[in-house]
Amino acid sequence: MNLRSYLDLYTLLQKDTSTREERRSFGLSHVTIKNKPIEQLLAWIQEHKHLLKKPLLSETFSSMLYGISLILVIIAFVLGLLSGIGLLSYNGHEPVNVIYFIAMVVFVPLFTMTLTLISMLRANSTQSLLVHLSPSFWMERLLQLLPHKTQKHLKNLKINPLLSNWIVIKRSQVIALAFSFGLLFALLGMVATKDIAFAWSTTLHITPQEFHAFLNTLAFPWRGRFPWAVPSVELIEQSQYFRLGDKLSPEMVSHASTLGEWWKFLAFATLFYAIVLRFLMYLLSVFGFKRAIRRSFLSLNGAQKLLNAMNEPIISTHAKQDEVVFRQRDTDYEKVLDRLDTSYDLVLGWAIQKEQLTVLCDTMQVLSPKHYEAGGANTLDEDSEVISLSHGEVLFFVKAWEPPTMDFLDFLEYLSKKVDKVVIFPVGTVEEHYRTQEKMFHIWARKLSLVNHENVWLKRSGAKALDKETLNAES
Repeated sequence: MNLRSYLDLYTLLQKDTSTREERRSFGLSHVTIKNKPIEQLLAWIQEHKHLLKKPLLSETFSSMLYGISLILVIIAFVLGLLSGIGLLSYNGHEPVNVIYFIAMVVFVPLFTMTLTLISMLRANSTQSLLVHLSPSFWMERLLQLLPHKTQKHLKNLKINPLLSNWIVIKRSQVIALAFSFGLLFALLGMVATKDIAFAWSTTLHITPQEFHAFLNTLAFPWRGRFPWAVPSVELIEQSQYFRLGDKLSPEMVSHASTLGEWWKFLAFATLFYAIVLRFLMYLLSVFGFKRAIRRSFLSLNGAQKLLNAMNEPIISTHAKQDEVVFRQRDTDYEKVLDRLDTSYDLVLGWAIQKEQLTVLCDTMQVLSPKHYEAGGANTLDEDSEVISLSHGEVLFFVKAWEPPTMDFLDFLEYLSKKVDKVVIFPVGTVEEHYRTQEKMFHIWARKLSLVNHENVWLKRSGAKALDKETLNAES
């Protein structure tokens, strides 16, 4: 589940013309993921993705998002590299003040990560100011640089505000990581290529001992395993710098070889506060982004209707009270059934596909291990094979509005000789809730009375239902 699958579902729901019968058939053919809405929607996408026109909206948007993000990541890395070089510039006269670099790699990341946490908590708000302050939010302004055709393709795209906020939050963490890596590369590069004298200087009245305690606290994550990456009190005392005059103090000059040891602390501070903690924030944003996609999946216009059609029978056949027993109307065929059994050895459909048979069985609450299509596009050999596989009691669905043809009667004759019982069930359309009109039922009854096979029965559907409603009304 990702942004592409969300956009594919968005596009499919915009153009979906599937019937409720087709949706229910899909649900019945994926029973292993029943009551798992996200998995059902993902499976629906995979089965219908071929209906989408190229180029896919998901591919266009993802490509655009990746391209813009890559540009911003490169810019952020360059800015971090230049910022690090600027903070570590050493002209040979004045040492590099480590406080500036500490502020950049410790306090700025902590401050921005605090804002990020607040943004995550307020991501449900469409007008979250903290989200909109992120540099990543202005990615959409770069859309104006895209070709006109691409802009037109994305113009009508409407993404859930919750999801768009999490996209900004997640991309912002990537951009911040790139900036931090730029700072780290600048530090390592400057240390490797130049002899930098580090020092610390502040107007505040801070003693070396107090500054050491502060740095020791900052170094808590790594001081146990890497104690050499924590400045000692002696190094702090030797590197304290006072801006008095144009020359360095003789004491600082005499300890110039040890002043460069500060880079170890600065490197670990950058690695932990600016990179490791930021990476953890990125992982948290990935988790939040995935949750936002799940919620956005279910809130898409038409998604809940699609899930309902997958999981709910087209017609509920459970009666709220005992059925009224009443006398059948006279028909031209004597072997007429009012009720179906709960299960059959085989279900057939005359020019009815297997998926539709599954929906019909679900609607009528009939169980059967096998479903086969006969007639229609089948060849004579295929129909013969269906008959050879038939046994026991067979429920045979037919389209009520299509009168029985000679092909059907020939098939029925061979089938009746192979099995113990055949129940012919003429069904109406989905719009008619599969009920059969009275006149259509009598057409089938008259036709079957001409052949009158002993083990062939006719199931009454809509005709009986209408009679029962009338009797209930009269009572």
